Amino acid sequence: MRLIAAKSLEEGNELAKPIYNDRGQVLIQKDIKLTRAMINRLLHLGVTFVYIKDAISDDIIIHSPVSDEVKIESMQTVKSVFNSFKDKGFKDKGFLFAKVSENMASLVDTIITQIQRDQEVLSIMSDIFISDDYLFSHSVNVTMYAVALANEMKLTQKQIRQLGLGAMLHDVGKVFLPEEILKKAGKLNDFEFDLIKTHPELGFEFLRSSSDLPLLVAHCAYQHHERMDGSGYPRGLAGGDIHLFGKVLGVADVFDAVTSHRVYREALLPQEGLDILFAGSGTLFEPEMVKLFRDTIAVYPNGVTIELSDHRRAIVVRQNSKLYNRPVVRVFSENNHVVTPYDLDLATVNSVTITGYNL
Repeated sequence: MRLIAAKSLEEGNELAKPIYNDRGQVLIQKDIKLTRAMINRLLHLGVTFVYIKDAISDDIIIHSPVSDEVKIESMQTVKSVFNSFKDKGFKDKGFLFAKVSENMASLVDTIITQIQRDQEVLSIMSDIFISDDYLFSHSVNVTMYAVALANEMKLTQKQIRQLGLGAMLHDVGKVFLPEEILKKAGKLNDFEFDLIKTHPELGFEFLRSSSDLPLLVAHCAYQHHERMDGSGYPRGLAGGDIHLFGKVLGVADVFDAVTSHRVYREALLPQEGLDILFAGSGTLFEPEMVKLFRDTIAVYPNGVTIELSDHRRAIVVRQNSKLYNRPVVRVFSENNHVVTPYDLDLATVNSVTITGYNL
């Protein structure tokens, strides 16, 4: 199967993976030939990339360490929990927190188990899940990225578990902000942006009073927008004053934010998201974390079409461990001429590099 931009879809293309909503219901099934109306619906829903059936790439395996079922359950749980918090506010928190701690801790444990057992790099580039609220999918994605990075950092199981729970709840303060500002399509004015910047402290105050959640979980909400040079918020912490978890979440949060579709802009590609992290390495983000994060994600996911430095075009077949920009690819075009497809392991060919995506 091949990964392409949704805007490049043509009538007659067949989806290789179904599109789900955040309730786990299939919106568009795989194997169905797409009509113009279906394509327009996908674009209207904000779908950026999809997997389609393709003769050249039919044998390419698309695999995620975290199963679709766990992703769906996680989004449903986050949505239910956040809506409960929004409805109850700061009242009756004791009962809510006891239930939340148990349910979310169980989900985090499952995510940790699947990521550690699989050891495959993460790719969340294809929009097989459509959420009616970015906050829910973002919370789940950041959890997966944070757990994968923490695992690469060799943190203890206890640390990874606490970080995972903190990641799932890091943006909980946003449920107390006006929805029209959170979902505003245009640029925020100064007042609106200042209001948005209160969400870390709102989340911290909300979570820290719970005896069912570790205090570090509250600090994940408090510190995920702090930056190494002190330019972050809400307290302008710098360097060693930022907790390890805050630094991890800063990396995971920014990467998912820029590589996700938003109402005010299209998603960036994984390499572009990584470029942003490296541009801030040492000033905004911990350099070693950025380097390790690069090893946990598929910058060029299986199925994506790429351009090579010698004017060949190819589809990524599989990843080479720790070599994010040297996957095994299947060449199908040379100097704009179609050729009989053949596989090329870029880990063995130093003279050829990937110059970009072809979506």
